[in-house]
Amino acid sequence: MNLSFFDQFASPHFMAIPLILISMLFPALLIPSPDSRWVTNRFSTLQSWLLHLITKQLMIPLDKKGHKWAIILTSLMTLLLTINLLGLLPYTFTPTTQLSMNMALAFPLWLATLLTGLRNQPSASLGHLLPEGTPTPLIPALILIETTSLLIRPLALGVRLTANLTAGHLLIQLISTATTVLLPILPAVSILTTTILLTH
Repeated sequence: MNLSFFDQFASPHFMAIPLILISMLFPALLIPSPDSRWVTNRFSTLQSWLLHLITKQLMIPLDKKGHKWAIILTSLMTLLLTINLLGLLPYTFTPTTQLSMNMALAFPLWLATLLTGLRNQPSASLGHLLPEGTPTPLIPALILIETTSLLIRPLALGVRLTANLTAGHLLIQLISTATTVLLPILPAVSILTTTILLTH
């Protein structure tokens, strides 16, 4: 059976169940839900400190009205952090290497911020479609270009994020394959390549 370099990014299955579901649910199981009988220990203290730190860093650039986004942004950052750290473990799968997941996260959040901006500050939001000092004959073309760039932004950013995540894995696999192939032919080059791969 011939495998391609992109087979490493396919979601593994166990008994016809995609393991992406388990890998997405697993980080949520690590966060305990507080109740009246909850005893604070080191693990829960560390988790609450990390959540407080992430929320603080996310909310520093925003004014008081933007703090209502704290729950969704902190939840998103915690989910992405735990999923990406989980993907560093051997024999695991990183869901953020899939374009479908990146688009599923990017599109609703992009649409929410766009609609919120249009509802709260319509003139400022529409003003971004036309740069200041534009010559009159170019106004229709620039509005069309800016609208198109605004609409394709989640697709472009989702594709770019997926490409960045997969490029590192592909590079490591290509270098590893090259060292395996070069070992019987050019042992010195293969050992040098392996050394460079392990030191970086």
